[in-house]
Amino acid sequence: MEQGKYMNQRNYQREMEQIISRNEADGRVPRLLLHSCCAPCSSYVLETLSRHFFITVLYYNPNIYPPEEVRLRADEQERLIAAMPAEHTVTYLEGSYEPRLFYQAVEGHETDSEGGERCFLCYRLRLEEAAREARAGGYDYFATTLSISPLKNAAKLNAIGEELAKEYGVAYLPSDFKKKNGYKRSTELSREYGLYRQDYCGCVFSKRERDQRVEKEKGLA
Repeated sequence: MEQGKYMNQRNYQREMEQIISRNEADGRVPRLLLHSCCAPCSSYVLETLSRHFFITVLYYNPNIYPPEEVRLRADEQERLIAAMPAEHTVTYLEGSYEPRLFYQAVEGHETDSEGGERCFLCYRLRLEEAAREARAGGYDYFATTLSISPLKNAAKLNAIGEELAKEYGVAYLPSDFKKKNGYKRSTELSREYGLYRQDYCGCVFSKRERDQRVEKEKGLA
């Protein structure tokens, strides 16, 4: 499906703020199951949303390669949660690492360019696990940190989240965390907490693209 069909026509940041305002007017502090891809991407999101939600961070990323990279990112996520002050409680939940699920999900799209249909299938895989966990745990909302990246398609992420919300019966919190300098703030927080910042998205295909780019740059040097 063409990426252009998912051009961002809605202001997801404003929609999220309206939901937060309604909850606060009702005196509610809801429970949020937040899927996170890594500590740097979650930093600004946690700083912002922990004022308004009790949060459980779900680290579920079967796309990550190699396994030692999974462990490194998971440990950094847990370390950040322990170190970062929060107005409301933030807890950590680590999902299982089953890379075969990722390879099954993206079968036939191995040669897609970064940001294409393969990535959309990966979004769905991880968001569906978040929706499943949110339903099982009785959470009020589920969401993902992925939209903080300038390279991630926020409209597609939100479309998938809303589809899964209907399927699993748990509200999806719309978001586009790169808005209001969210990505910039995440880089500042990463420096402040000394976080490991990876230089590729995470999967073997993005790593391959990164390695090819590095080799090409070396050849031009």
